[in-house]
Amino acid sequence: MLAAYAIVQACGIPIYLITGSHDVRIEGEPTTAEWILLGVIIAIIPLAALTGWLVSRLPHNRIRTATATTVVIIAVVAGVFNAGLQQLPEMAVVVAVVLILTGCGVGSVLGWAIRMTLSHLAMVGTMAVRSLPVVLLIALMFFNTYAWLMAATVSQQRLWLAMLFLVTISEAFVISGTLDQVRPMLRSTATLPRDSDRLVDTPFAAMPDPADSPPLTRTERFNVVFVLVASQLVEILTVALVISAIFFVLGLILLSPPVLAEWTHNGSSDGTLLGVTLPVPQALIHISLFLVALGFMYIGARAVGGGEYRSTFLDPLIDDLRTTLIARNRYRGAVAAAEWDVDVTAVSD
Repeated sequence: MLAAYAIVQACGIPIYLITGSHDVRIEGEPTTAEWILLGVIIAIIPLAALTGWLVSRLPHNRIRTATATTVVIIAVVAGVFNAGLQQLPEMAVVVAVVLILTGCGVGSVLGWAIRMTLSHLAMVGTMAVRSLPVVLLIALMFFNTYAWLMAATVSQQRLWLAMLFLVTISEAFVISGTLDQVRPMLRSTATLPRDSDRLVDTPFAAMPDPADSPPLTRTERFNVVFVLVASQLVEILTVALVISAIFFVLGLILLSPPVLAEWTHNGSSDGTLLGVTLPVPQALIHISLFLVALGFMYIGARAVGGGEYRSTFLDPLIDDLRTTLIARNRYRGAVAAAEWDVDVTAVSD
């Protein structure tokens, strides 16, 4: 994350050197310098992702520490060059948040959830097909004139607050449904099976099942719920983004200047997203973002109440969790047995 952040800051240097400001405005046919700017803007996200992935593959902690220090210095120098010393507080907050989340293990869990989602794209496609009612609901929303008027006039700050409100409600649904499913395992690990074929070819296969399994600590219970909820939310968000992207492309096809003027009462043909000016109508950007939140909420509600969804998506996650808890019990039992042997040996001596 620090390396990717440094790349984003560093890419602002050629933009500032060419334009003399932070705004990129292209009118008419782009010049050679403007084509270079467009190339830099397009390459920012892929280059940041690639750099972050390469840094994450570094083998030793000492090398990672040195690399992290280097990229922070690069980010600070680039940020000060682009925006002056007033950029330093923002950079300090970003670095602190990244370090705190890394220390808590949040980044590892979210990375695992993303890798799991990418490895189960076929399941996500099935989920999208089974979410056909939300596509019909979003279609009604997309072709609603009042929705376009709202999207054309609402500020982006209010839109983010509305999206946060809908996503929070959906997350509450998912958390509540997940707790109902895993509460027996959270209360006691004694109900787990005594063996698991999934532990074959792992270090836990040779460990015996303990006679008594220690109960889950509060942190372990939190981790159990967090992993299940995070993996489900990533899948739900993926489907919502795909559905919204479909309607975004549809909007680019349908929104001719007369249609845009009719639906938005002469709304702007250019828009901004996260401070970046795009040659896309502002109303289309806003309504696409709102459709993400609306689809996320609807699919989240279906995830909690649909038995077919639970059997297809949630039950495999619970099976993986059950296997992990079996490995945890075996490991705790092996550690306790090793400590007992050490104590007995010390007493004998």
